[in-house]
Amino acid sequence: MKSFIQTGGVENKSSIIHIIKGVVISYFITLVLLFLFSLLLTYTNVAENMIAPAILIITIISILIGGSIGSSKIKKKGLIHGGMIGIIYISILYFISSFIHTGFAMNIYAILMILFSVLAGMVRRNCWSKLKKIIDKEI
Repeated sequence: MKSFIQTGGVENKSSIIHIIKGVVISYFITLVLLFLFSLLLTYTNVAENMIAPAILIITIISILIGGSIGSSKIKKKGLIHGGMIGIIYISILYFISSFIHTGFAMNIYAILMILFSVLAGMVRRNCWSKLKKIIDKEI
């Protein structure tokens, strides 16, 4: 019979794997959507002032989907795990950006990106678990 500590360790390891999976999926979706947006910018007359809002929307969509897929198998603390996917995603993004751009600084846009990333992970995970409960009751 497994002890409480051993079971908790397995759950934590599984949670970490699912969180990493969610982050990787989020980045893959981001790359695909950014590629599609770059094609849109290249071949249409979309104004350049649409770049910042589009990147924010692409980031949120990516975290929503990655958070949903990555934390779908996690049974407990869904808000925390979804939020962690958002935090890790945006932390990696800003860490890389700080090395690439010499004038990198925190501004209102960066703060909004962080806030929306965490909220996107948390909200999507919470909605996903509520939807699963509703579906399970009906079946």
